Amino acid sequence: MRSISRLTALAFITLCNIPAGAPLAQDYPSKPIRIVTGTPGSGADVTARLIAQGISGGLGQQVIVENRGGGSGIVAGETVANAAPNGYTLLLFSSPIWLLHFMQDNVPYDPVTAFSPITLAVSSPNILVVHPSLPVRSVRDLIALAKARPGELNYASGGTGSPSHLSTELFKSMADVNMVRIPYTGTGPALNAVIGGEAQLMFPTAPSGMPHVRSGRLRALAVTSARSSALAAGLPTVAASGMPGYESEAVFGMFAPAKTPAAIVNRLNQEIVRALNNPNLKERFFNAGTEVVGSSPEAFTAFLKSDMAKMGKVIKNAGIRAN
Repeated sequence: MRSISRLTALAFITLCNIPAGAPLAQDYPSKPIRIVTGTPGSGADVTARLIAQGISGGLGQQVIVENRGGGSGIVAGETVANAAPNGYTLLLFSSPIWLLHFMQDNVPYDPVTAFSPITLAVSSPNILVVHPSLPVRSVRDLIALAKARPGELNYASGGTGSPSHLSTELFKSMADVNMVRIPYTGTGPALNAVIGGEAQLMFPTAPSGMPHVRSGRLRALAVTSARSSALAAGLPTVAASGMPGYESEAVFGMFAPAKTPAAIVNRLNQEIVRALNNPNLKERFFNAGTEVVGSSPEAFTAFLKSDMAKMGKVIKNAGIRAN
């Protein structure tokens, strides 16, 4: 009887030590899950909705996508950072979530301590395009021209801190060239500026830029991913074209609030990666202009640390400040 009593007491103490609101792994999930993301129709929103459709069956629960705030990620990030760490509120976003604090003061969350990375879900490369009148046909040609004419070449980009902006600033930093930025309200106006000759080059996303390359309105020099991409078929990488080590892509990752139990993070990772590798969903992502990654939580964490170290230095040296 005494041994039974001691076991009962130990069980009671163990249960009492489970944090309030933290579900037991075997009971998760027992209610709908929400994925918080940014602007409706954005790349993050499309990614979140495709993942939500892909994992709801395996989890046995409805997965709802909730749009909070815009492209900066502040509202979405703060919402999830302040949510209970129980696996029922997730965040799907791109690099503003972990790079914004380099460009703006008083960001209401710390990207290192506020979230538990689940997976780097998908990526989308940019391409380096120039106006056809620019006398360059390779990355090496462009670097040589920019060095010969410092401050004379200009580039178009979308919003401050956007992939098109940061891809160019990384290029400038690694090539040690001076090119002048002309900012536009988005990728469409920026592309039109290069097509019209108002700007001479740009790093648009592959899906937005390749149609203009195929029509002859723009000349493509390279793709920004570490390896060649089917989204920019036939283009060499920037790294293989005279700038070893260059890599810059738009990436979208899934996060949970910090201190979410590891068992829940791993369950979510398994379900998301399984869904991402479904051939039908993989094709839908490709048609939306992204390529499936599906990393482990550890690999995603390592990527975040590397990207913050690399791009944080670029942002600081270039004096980039969010609008």
